[in-house]
Amino acid sequence: MNILVTGANGQLGNEMQVLSRENLQHTYFFTDVQELDICDEQAVRAFVADNRVDVIVNCAAYTAVDKAEDNAELCDKLNHLAPGYLASAAEACGAALIQVSTDYVFDGTGHIPYTEEMTPCPNSVYGSTKLDGERAVMEKCSRAMIIRTAWLYSVYGNNFVKTMLRLGRERETLGVVFDQIGTPTYAKDLACVIFEAINHGIVPGIYHFSDEGVCSWYDFTLAIHRIAGISTCKVSPLHTDEFPAKAPRPNYSVLDKTKIKKTFGIEIPHWEESLVACMKKL
Repeated sequence: MNILVTGANGQLGNEMQVLSRENLQHTYFFTDVQELDICDEQAVRAFVADNRVDVIVNCAAYTAVDKAEDNAELCDKLNHLAPGYLASAAEACGAALIQVSTDYVFDGTGHIPYTEEMTPCPNSVYGSTKLDGERAVMEKCSRAMIIRTAWLYSVYGNNFVKTMLRLGRERETLGVVFDQIGTPTYAKDLACVIFEAINHGIVPGIYHFSDEGVCSWYDFTLAIHRIAGISTCKVSPLHTDEFPAKAPRPNYSVLDKTKIKKTFGIEIPHWEESLVACMKKL
């Protein structure tokens, strides 16, 4: 198959590039904004048609959650309108589209893991534009698969793991919120599941994926420092309101992964196991 991966220079896009070397049965087009501006509808349509694309994996997004509150128009372009253009281009060619979405489509006021059937209720510009993107994709592409994920990190790009490693080595004390609960997700694990879906045969619909287990950002930081052997930095738990941010964060965003496990027959590693694997590479 001919596979287009957008946002190829990001965390997930880079992990897709690495795994493509183990999936040589396909032909790949890895693009970022320099090669293909997904906000340009005509360019998207032409690229997908000219290259006879069979599957689009959209890893591109505006993910600066706080900046999004002041850049709503740009955020909407990347997270809502562009996925709609990709979906229309896919439909025109009979291609499938895998759209990566987020736990931020929920407001995080729940206390049991979110299933795909639960009603989304975003409370930030980022979450709202990602939900609008989901709806555009589902409306315009009959072979659309949406995968919501959370707390993504990898050896590529900027992410929480790298930040906590740096701060742990630079500082003697560090405060991290303990009242936001979710699940860290190694981007490589998500990339593996995307390949599983492509090779198995894409089953349209909405799916949730993160690694297994549950923790707070505080617990996550303690694990990062323990694995890295950082013992000189004292980490203290903070309440969310002690750490002011422009956009509200979900207090509870654990995703229920039953559907994706059953549909594709996959086993998902525990977040700590994947964290060890990632940090060995760092």
